[in-house]
Amino acid sequence: MIYQPRDFIQTPEGLIFAVVDGHIEAGRLLCWLRYAPVEGRRQKLRTAAAQDYLAAHAPDYLYTSRRLDTLLHGVPLGRIARHHRPRTRVRELLGAAHLDAIEAKAAHLLRLLAGMGLDLDQVGLTGSLLIGAQNPASDLDVVIYGRAAFFQARALVRRALAEGALDDLTPEDWRDAYARRGCALGFEDYLWHERRKFNKGMAAGTKFDISLIGEDAPVPDSGPVRKLGRTRLRARVLDAGFAYDCPAVYRLDHPDIAEVHAHTQTYAGQAEAGETVEIAGVLEETAQGSRHLVVGTSREAPGEYIKVVRAPDA
Repeated sequence: MIYQPRDFIQTPEGLIFAVVDGHIEAGRLLCWLRYAPVEGRRQKLRTAAAQDYLAAHAPDYLYTSRRLDTLLHGVPLGRIARHHRPRTRVRELLGAAHLDAIEAKAAHLLRLLAGMGLDLDQVGLTGSLLIGAQNPASDLDVVIYGRAAFFQARALVRRALAEGALDDLTPEDWRDAYARRGCALGFEDYLWHERRKFNKGMAAGTKFDISLIGEDAPVPDSGPVRKLGRTRLRARVLDAGFAYDCPAVYRLDHPDIAEVHAHTQTYAGQAEAGETVEIAGVLEETAQGSRHLVVGTSREAPGEYIKVVRAPDA
């Protein structure tokens, strides 16, 4: 069985976790609790609430990853009762006779991109739509499998925005997105970085975003890491070829720290090769002695960021 980031898995208790790392560790799948049954209904949980819920009701799923040296949620493979796959959800939705309002908007977006040339075999739907938990306020969380398809999708979104087939976020939408992310950057810095990514927009009044599942991403070091503490640095980006992956990886021109790994979607695609960045995160050292900086040690990542150092008039 192959598990990929942004897949959802469900346990016999009805807990639904989002996969964060497809590599199995000690017989467990590394993930994060997203939905739990509360008072007879499925409830979405934020980071702290998810931790509290598992500590109170299912502590066996709390897991400290030796490889990542961090507390995550780890579901034993034998406890996976159902595997929700984003690609399968696209096929189901496009073949359905009856759709609710959010599903209809997702179908409209998918067909628009397909009509512009995107292969929908490379597209999935994650988030609330993946498990049928959407409501009228839900966003459309689109995942694209494969680097070429993802960069094609970004170009198509940019074109559709320019042609009016899709709408840009309003100032209120951007403010809402910023507030929900809990970003450590100021709003104007956040907005400057986000506007040049072309991975967000509005489809018939509903926000969507597109994310990459990079199936050719480098295999992570299987050995343990050691956290050395928080640090801040400035460096030039040498390579941003994996900047939209999960985690996003930026190779740095720095005497001691070779790379920065961003585990939160806010900092995916944040910088391009040749740009100078300021980074605040947690320094880690591998068993081989190499060091890298991690941004996104929690979902909200307070105090951790990547930002481009811009000229005063930029």
